[in-house]
Amino acid sequence: MNDARPEHHDVSRRSVLRTAGAAGAGLGLGAFGHPAEAAQEPVEDGPRRQGSTMIGVPFQRRSTVRVAMIGLGNRGGAMIDLYLAVPGVTVVALCDPVKAKAERAAAKVTAAGQPAPAVYVHGEHDYEELLKRGDIDFAHVATGWDSHFEIAKSALLNGVHVGVECPLALGLDQLWELVDLSERTRRHCMQLENCCYGRNELRVLRMAHAGKFGDLLHGAGAYNHDLRSMMFDPAAYEGPWRRLWHTRLRGDLYPNHGFGPVANYMDLNRGDRAVSIVSVGSPSLGLAQYRAAHMPEGDPSWKETYIGSDRTISLVTTAKGRVIRLEHDVSTPHPYSRINSLGGTKGLFEDYPERIYLEADHRDDTWGDFSKYAEWDHWLWKEHANPPGAHGGMDYMLVFRLMQCMRLGLVPDFDVYDAATWTSPVPLSHLSIKERGLPQQIPDFTRGEWRKSRPGMDSEKPAEA
Repeated sequence: MNDARPEHHDVSRRSVLRTAGAAGAGLGLGAFGHPAEAAQEPVEDGPRRQGSTMIGVPFQRRSTVRVAMIGLGNRGGAMIDLYLAVPGVTVVALCDPVKAKAERAAAKVTAAGQPAPAVYVHGEHDYEELLKRGDIDFAHVATGWDSHFEIAKSALLNGVHVGVECPLALGLDQLWELVDLSERTRRHCMQLENCCYGRNELRVLRMAHAGKFGDLLHGAGAYNHDLRSMMFDPAAYEGPWRRLWHTRLRGDLYPNHGFGPVANYMDLNRGDRAVSIVSVGSPSLGLAQYRAAHMPEGDPSWKETYIGSDRTISLVTTAKGRVIRLEHDVSTPHPYSRINSLGGTKGLFEDYPERIYLEADHRDDTWGDFSKYAEWDHWLWKEHANPPGAHGGMDYMLVFRLMQCMRLGLVPDFDVYDAATWTSPVPLSHLSIKERGLPQQIPDFTRGEWRKSRPGMDSEKPAEA
């Protein structure tokens, strides 16, 4: 039984709808908004704030978190297992236009000993009916990218905290609208960035904050993952939506896995911020060549023209002068890597494979053994040494920690400002490549609040109540 009182709405849903603005009017290239076309909006502090900041705003304490899952394909169908594994969580509603997927997920809920969830399977927009229920505390969105913005927006307007799989949205105007709506509705809108909860990532985070790398200078992150076979496999993705984004944008389509952890190391939005990005991209050849080798004549993919760079490389600069390199490549053969690198005046860490060099411990130009630094593991990994689920346990850590914050009434580890920042390279890298490497300014989604130091992923273990 949920013991929380209804959370206070500062404004009515109708007033939010009336004043939310016309941003996010489409997903075509026109939605990406060239910075020069928005000269009336100061880059530093952004558009005029419509509500108070969500920085430092805790969830309302509740004994049970009532969760809705929207999108039950490969990702959503796997994540539901993790919510069912966390104490104090009830899955109350499910939504997917493919009825069989929703029914399989519902069977998991009842098999876990929970009441049968409500199921919404009537078309692509049935999530709107689900979000009107009034008994949902948190919605997990695991649909195709095209729908992320509209579903997150609907959740906020219906008073529901929402977490979205990467990326949060596809345009700057959409990111700004979600920031504004989060502030006005007093609901959190988060990027569900599981890589921030990886064991290596959290260990490096704690070491960085303890000064083991000295003054931080540079970092790198990536999503270099050969997805060619999956993108042409209808069983892997429901329709061609992911492949089609390679016909629309030239830049980094998936920056969050690499950007999020490095942003945490450098305390972006917590004393530093990302201020600009410059991107370059290779020719787009990989998907077309894979299609020629593997897809039969007459396949619908032959009607597609790919423009997305096979390898995108971006350099992000911060207010403190630090540099972050981001890479994206899902169209060519290579081993999986998120790079996950951090360097400072006292040493360097690089992942894939993991290796470390700290001046205090190594003076012979030989990489050190990162496993010897297990004492720096985050308390989450000390408490859950063998977590269930995929991706080495980071998915479970994300769900466990988020649900813990909601149950105990804590401030979430990251917020809508982080989500917008980590996603902004999607439109901005496209513009930079389109304009032959012209740097693009990254908006300050915090509207000046980034100057204040505050906690983030490097959290203290809470006292359970």
